[in-house]
Amino acid sequence: MVVETNVKVVPATRAHVPFVAWVMLAAARSHLPLGVYDFLAGGDEANALRFTEALATTEVKHFGHYSTFLVAEVDGVPAAGMCGYFEEENGQIALGMQEANARLGRTEEEVAAGVQRAGSIFGILPDHLPGVWIVEHVATKPEFRRRGLVERLMGEILDAGRGRGATIADIGVYIGNDPAQRAYEKCGFRVIDEKRSAAFEAAYGSPGVRALRREI
Repeated sequence: MVVETNVKVVPATRAHVPFVAWVMLAAARSHLPLGVYDFLAGGDEANALRFTEALATTEVKHFGHYSTFLVAEVDGVPAAGMCGYFEEENGQIALGMQEANARLGRTEEEVAAGVQRAGSIFGILPDHLPGVWIVEHVATKPEFRRRGLVERLMGEILDAGRGRGATIADIGVYIGNDPAQRAYEKCGFRVIDEKRSAAFEAAYGSPGVRALRREI
């Protein structure tokens, strides 16, 4: 692994929104062909990116909003991103989705069809204790992988949670994404639980989700 020395980690700004939208889409897909945002949006990749970009810029703040993200830039180019948040503050994304759908002019039928396609994910989401700092939406552009960017970002996002008073951090990973799980374990996380669902596996292609936790 090459460790980058010309990396700058910055809070995401409006200028980073297209990149944040890509991070959300890539992270939700994980190692699978499609993720929750593909199913919610429907259509092709461009449509899914329009949806995540709208979601990242809603007036309502939630864990998909760009303000929860840190971005690692290499020579000024956005290369990797992740977000950190408290569920009590930013855990609810439903209002954000309503706002994004309205902005995109999606009909009630289109929204309902998207929820139907995506819905099996809601049965396997990790459970979080009150006050836990949650790390979410982790993705690196392919050309910048294996350069230590996730470790660099993770250190900064955990520092942010610690600075807000958190003592525990959680992260989730789809079962089968072994490289991501190993990367999180390298950062000190350990598996504490997993949830499996036949309906989720049929729709997404993974048996379920593992929850990992560490002290910070």
